[in-house]
Amino acid sequence: MLNPGLIPIALFDSLQYLMFAKSVASLPFIFMMKAEQNISLKPYNTFGIDESADYLLPINNEQELDALLANNELNKLPLLILGGGSNVLLTQSWKGLVLLNRIMGIEVLSEDEERVEVRVGSGENWHQFVMYCLEKDWGGLENLALIPGTVGAAPMQNIGAYGVEVKETVLQVEYVELAKRLFQTIDNTSCKFGYRESIFKHKLKNKVFITRVVFALTKKHKLNTAYGAINEQLKLHHIQNPGIADIAEAVIAIRRSKLPDPKDLGNAGSFFKNPEVDVIDYQRLIAAFPDMPAYLLPDGRYKIPAAWLIEKAGWKGKRVGNTGCLEKQALVIVNYGDAKGAEILQHSQTVMHDIMNRFGVKINPEVNVI
Repeated sequence: MLNPGLIPIALFDSLQYLMFAKSVASLPFIFMMKAEQNISLKPYNTFGIDESADYLLPINNEQELDALLANNELNKLPLLILGGGSNVLLTQSWKGLVLLNRIMGIEVLSEDEERVEVRVGSGENWHQFVMYCLEKDWGGLENLALIPGTVGAAPMQNIGAYGVEVKETVLQVEYVELAKRLFQTIDNTSCKFGYRESIFKHKLKNKVFITRVVFALTKKHKLNTAYGAINEQLKLHHIQNPGIADIAEAVIAIRRSKLPDPKDLGNAGSFFKNPEVDVIDYQRLIAAFPDMPAYLLPDGRYKIPAAWLIEKAGWKGKRVGNTGCLEKQALVIVNYGDAKGAEILQHSQTVMHDIMNRFGVKINPEVNVI
């Protein structure tokens, strides 16, 4: 049990707290002085799933995280890390400790006439960081505006939208290896980025806490307007020579027209990844479905829009109980207000099985199921 009589962390600066925690490590749960008990996680996930956690603790800096990990009592508790909760589906209560990533700060490491390197706290809100960059006229992230979540989740998911992936701007990722309390920094190549993939979703999954991310952003911009909807938005507003702010505004308008605000309708954005198939499967599919869109990839495979498959199968706009695929965007599964995580998971699995049966194509979830 937590001891409410313990001295609050607020009375210590980071170094003093670290020394204090180590000096009294024999006291149980000294690292959880600010933790809430038996707390609902509904405000901390964009699906709005009302599951609870035994303990909930914000982490504001690396010193607090290190002090927490120094206490052996932590090893007795299952650990879940949440940032913005925008890519998580909770299907059960968490019988352990939830850490809320609240590590903030934006620091310029270097700057010249062409680019700027920026080190950002992983708890910063992603969209707010993008807007900050636009105010500074730093380019590279404008196509990724309005993506929900935190900066720390960006490299983990290798977030992408409208022709751009975050891997194009990430220089380094800093993290703490939880089991060993080791502070590590890895470069872009070591992150092993792929389509909505990274080392943090495989080899390092559930083993690290991302603390900061270093980005290389442009001051002489190269715009990406290859996505048709962006050009349509620019034409609509009679913009012939767009800047990075114009691109961001176009992207924001597109996303708002397709995706519901989680405050109004619980969701985690795109629930499914776009599947990739080899040439043989592509030829089989295009023969059976001549109207099927597909995009040739550099490796010779083809990417097929999962939204097209879901709509073709009749799931777009179909409500099942308290959940369903959104009418405006088939990739988005929504919580109509009272859905349990298990209900949403069941619906997603039903859609996946149906797509496999109809098309012989496997679609995978992008959302992390807890």
